[in-house]
Amino acid sequence: MALTLEVKNAEGKKVGSVDLPADIFDAQTNIPLIHQVVTAQLAAARQGTQKAKNRGETSGSGKKPFKQKGTGRARQGSIRAPLQRGGGAAHAVRPRSYFQRTPKKMIAAALRGVLSDRQRNERIHVLDSVTGAPSTKAALAAVRQFSSRKNLLVVISRNEDAAWRSLRNADDLHLLVPDQLNAYDILKSDDVVFSETAIKDFLKFKASDKATGKSVKSVARESEVFA
Repeated sequence: MALTLEVKNAEGKKVGSVDLPADIFDAQTNIPLIHQVVTAQLAAARQGTQKAKNRGETSGSGKKPFKQKGTGRARQGSIRAPLQRGGGAAHAVRPRSYFQRTPKKMIAAALRGVLSDRQRNERIHVLDSVTGAPSTKAALAAVRQFSSRKNLLVVISRNEDAAWRSLRNADDLHLLVPDQLNAYDILKSDDVVFSETAIKDFLKFKASDKATGKSVKSVARESEVFA
């Protein structure tokens, strides 16, 4: 069973259709699973390089700041103690990794779930071509014709240079290539707009992944390598 989605041009006219496999775009949406995958993705994005000095790493003398008795003050043994101004932290934060291991099957299931949710709510759209020549104004008008909602995710192929040049600096949408599509970016977006080339590349990528059990190796764009 397949779902049919209209392909429109920049003027909003129907110019064709594309069949979407139901196992990807009409799958069950498992909310706890999606939550776990997105949480792991956000955790993996954390650098974990924060660090505070404890009393052993703080500079300063080891001399007792004042005598033990007779001052009326609480006894102190070092100016590097946590209670002293400029002293070390009592429970210093240390560098750590926030990585959470997530099986690939869970990541794939979460992606199917969010894509299916967007498809059932008619928030996935296909555009035959974003723009013929580099033009930010024309490209934005083409992708914005489908929805007035704020958050928009645009998925285009790596070889669509005119579209990349037109949309890469737009600050009111998010740009991805098919093999970078993930549950978090789809959840953040109200609508997802695919170029016709991108949706075909995505379906080919998923079909190859399903047939071989291995992910297709992606080829980076020149701007991604030398950025």
